[in-house]
Amino acid sequence: MAPPARPARTPRKERQPTLISSVQRALRLLEAVGGFRHGATAKQLARVAGLPLGTAYHLLRTLTHEGYLRRVDGRFLYGEAVDGIVRADDRQAERHGLRARMEQLSDELGAAVYFALYEDGEVAVVDTVNGAHQPAVEPWADFRATAHAHAIGQCLLSQLPEEARRDHLARHPPVGLTPATLVDEAAVLRRIAGLRHTMPVLEHQEYAIGTVCAAVPITVGSVVATMAVSLPVEQADRLTEVAGQLRRDVGAMTPTFVL
Repeated sequence: MAPPARPARTPRKERQPTLISSVQRALRLLEAVGGFRHGATAKQLARVAGLPLGTAYHLLRTLTHEGYLRRVDGRFLYGEAVDGIVRADDRQAERHGLRARMEQLSDELGAAVYFALYEDGEVAVVDTVNGAHQPAVEPWADFRATAHAHAIGQCLLSQLPEEARRDHLARHPPVGLTPATLVDEAAVLRRIAGLRHTMPVLEHQEYAIGTVCAAVPITVGSVVATMAVSLPVEQADRLTEVAGQLRRDVGAMTPTFVL
C-alpha cells in the first residue's frame, strides 16, 4: 500500500519590512517644504503631504524643534539640520573627487599617495592609494603618536605655531623607531622650524626601514593638510624628483578637495 501523499507546503510569505508611519509622514512633510521657494504654512504642507492638519502640526513642531525646519512669519522653511545633510553629501562627493585625484597621482608618480589632516590636535590620515607596484607604508607604529618620525607628521607640524608643536610633542614624546629617527625633542623642534612652508619634506627611513617619503604642505584657510608619497628605499634616488612633481601637481589642484 502506497504511503499517503504529503500535503503541499504553503510557500512562505516574504517578510515585509517594519515601517514607521510617523517617520513616513514626517518625510512627506520635509519633501513638501521643498516645493515652496519662500516657505509654506502648515495648512499648505498638510494639503500637499495628504495629512490631517492636526497631525501635520505635531510633526512640524517636532521637525522644527530638531532643527530640520525653521518657522519664519508663520511659514516653514528648511533648517540647519537639513543644511548639514546637504553639506555631508557634498563632502562625500568631494571625497570621491579626492580619491580620483590621488589615484591619478599614484599612477603618474609611480608611488603610494597619502592625504592627511591635522585636526583636533592629532594627525589624521584621511586616505591612502597604492597599487601592486606602489606599496603603502605599513603603519606598524601609530601615525598619531609618531609625527616626529614621518614626512606626513613633520609636514603637518611645520604648519603649526611653535606653541602647538610643543604641545603635540609633549603629548607624544619622540621615540626611536629606526636608527635614523630623531628622538631629542629640541632637535625635532629645530628641524621642523627649519622646514620651508612651500617646499616638500623629505624623510629617509625614519619611520620604517626600507621606505623613503615626501610630503608637501597644503594650507587652505585654517585647514592644515598634506599630500605625501612613499617609495621603497631601492628607489630613493627618485624621491627628490617625485616630490617636486607632487608639489607642482598639488599646487595645480583647487582647494575644494580639502575635507
